[in-house]
Amino acid sequence: MISAGEFRNGLTVEIEGVVYQVVEFQHVKPGKGAAFVRTKLRNVVDGGVVEKTFRPTEKFPQAHIDKKEMQYLYNDGEMYNFMD
Repeated sequence: MISAGEFRNGLTVEIEGVVYQVVEFQHVKPGKGAAFVRTKLRNVVDGGVVEKTFRPTEKFPQAHIDKKEMQYLYNDGEMYNFMD
């Protein structure tokens, strides 16, 4: 588990069952009120970007993603086929 206060660019976390990569983060300490972390997160599956705000103490499971170089073969309409 990693807290929102420990977010860094490139980190992958799972939030509400969706895997996101941290694109941008900003730790904000307003003069009045509690500190918070403002983030831009990229959905790893569909590439969409969302902006979310968290308390620095909120904890999320870190997602581990394996990257593997493969050769693209073809697309059959529904699936993309690759070769190791």
